Amino acid sequence: MKQYTREFRYNLRLASPVILGMLGHSFVAFADNVMVGQLGTAELAAVSLGNSFVFIAMSLGIGFSTAITPLVAEADGAGDRQEGRRVLQHGLVLCALLGLALFGAVLLSKPLMYLMDQPDEVVALAIPYLDLVAFSLIPLIIFQALKQFSEGLSRTKYPMYATILANVINIVLNYLLIFGALGFPRLGIVGAAIGTLVSRVGMVLFLWLLVAKRPVFSDYVGRLRFRHIENGMLRKIVNLGFPSALQMFFEVAIFTAAVWMSGVLGKNPQAANQIALNLSSMTFMFGMGLGVAAMIRVGNQKGLRDYPELRRVATSIFLMTLMLQVGFAIFFLLGRNLLPTIYLDTQDLTNQADNMEVLSIAARLLLVAAFFQISDGIQVVVLGALRGLQDVRIPTLITFVAYWLVGFPISYYLGLHTRLESTGIWIGLLLGLTASSIMLYLRFRHMTHRLLQLPHRATGGGS
Repeated sequence: MKQYTREFRYNLRLASPVILGMLGHSFVAFADNVMVGQLGTAELAAVSLGNSFVFIAMSLGIGFSTAITPLVAEADGAGDRQEGRRVLQHGLVLCALLGLALFGAVLLSKPLMYLMDQPDEVVALAIPYLDLVAFSLIPLIIFQALKQFSEGLSRTKYPMYATILANVINIVLNYLLIFGALGFPRLGIVGAAIGTLVSRVGMVLFLWLLVAKRPVFSDYVGRLRFRHIENGMLRKIVNLGFPSALQMFFEVAIFTAAVWMSGVLGKNPQAANQIALNLSSMTFMFGMGLGVAAMIRVGNQKGLRDYPELRRVATSIFLMTLMLQVGFAIFFLLGRNLLPTIYLDTQDLTNQADNMEVLSIAARLLLVAAFFQISDGIQVVVLGALRGLQDVRIPTLITFVAYWLVGFPISYYLGLHTRLESTGIWIGLLLGLTASSIMLYLRFRHMTHRLLQLPHRATGGGS
């Protein structure tokens, strides 16, 4: 056990800025939900519906950008700065084009809202909100390219700084524009969309300035030549990025389906689903951060060809994640009745009946979420380790089977055809995540067993 626990400090030092940065992304949604929730359950449901479209597109963009990290980490481990620069250059081009394509796709998908059996007042509120948040995908995906590059070099603090700045901008603009404070117009949820857009533009500009001015990045950023694009490198990133995008898409899409199925049940189940989803997404960010640490460390050891060390450091991150997620599960179990009250005005007598129903449903969902914290954390960390190995095709198939052949049918049947309703939807999510975590871990064991049969060079361990 000691050979794994001694890695915890380094794992945490590498992952903590990533976790804080990812929590920053979740906190943008948290701030939107808390502030919009003061307007009413219909407004909260509208934000949930609008974001469900954006999250699908965002999952493709973020998933694709993760291809940059293991390629940069492998180049860094091998001491090849020229290769790292080529990855950054081509990654930025691809992510900018992908951001534009995703923005257009979201706009074209808006008519689907009218065909999804959602409450009419929720759809009417969601449409103008979606227009602005969809446009924010362009700066967000460009930011992701820079973020993944920085993390591939184990420089995880700079994206965190940019995300903190984005949160400050978002919260200030939310306060001014949602409620019309200090003489600003009262724009409701459109004000929340403006806050999200401006904060994401500020985020990418700030990170670019940080990267451009730091000497450690000078060999990479200072020599970018966007006119010199190589088809070979484009294919390399696409071959790794496209399956990674599908992996994240399959997971985010099933949670999006949960939003839509909750909308079929009504605005209050949809609002409760949004509360439980937002809370569980914040604890999930710890797993995401440790998954990035796994991707970086496994990528480094792959570059060094030290496969015993690769397996040891990966296992240390898996163990650390398991312990952390069990702690979050206990937190959700103990706080399931109190935590949802953060999102709603419990003193609002006009909407008291709706608010009480939302709080009751959200508490039941958090009971299920307490258990899937563990499976969710394990699967995302193992997936990060597999990306570090640049093994993406079989894991993509695994995520599809787990979420869409196991999780979704159960969610659909229990949620819409039994009395479990919202709780049944989340039981399906739990079973899909559990299937994913088990199959991905078995895949990692298989891949590392094969690598251990290859010649390797020892480096002393512990790095």
